Amino acid sequence: MTRARCEQVSLPDTPYYHCIARCVRRAFLCGEDQFSGESYEHRRQWILDRITELDAVFAMG
Repeated sequence: MTRARCEQVSLPDTPYYHCIARCVRRAFLCGEDQFSGESYEHRRQWILDRITELDAVFAMG
């Protein structure tokens, strides 16, 4: 049986979520792709800024 998220998460104990993004075709969202040797680290700050913006709009957290 499913449970409401407010019953599963304690914001005082853990005020954050771990966000996971999966990309198709072995593509990397950020970090270094060991398969191709390319670095996608430049995307990290954009992702953090976008999550912060969405948090303000959608009251995530």
